[in-house]
Amino acid sequence: MTGLMVSMLAFVAGVKDKLASEKGATATEYSLLVAFIAFLVIGGATFFGNSLSAWFTNLGGTVTGWTVPAGG
Repeated sequence: MTGLMVSMLAFVAGVKDKLASEKGATATEYSLLVAFIAFLVIGGATFFGNSLSAWFTNLGGTVTGWTVPAGG
């Protein structure tokens, strides 16, 4: 084999090793990100839950009072 081919094979092997070794770290980072987003959603639902429930109840009462004109 030529020197260039040996160098390319060594480079490809190094890149493969680097990608394989970071696979676990990437999965851990994504799982932490998903957990953080879940905590934000739970916190937002807890903080705004009662206000949103009252708003939708009020909206439902308003919509119930609406009438549709005859013929249209």
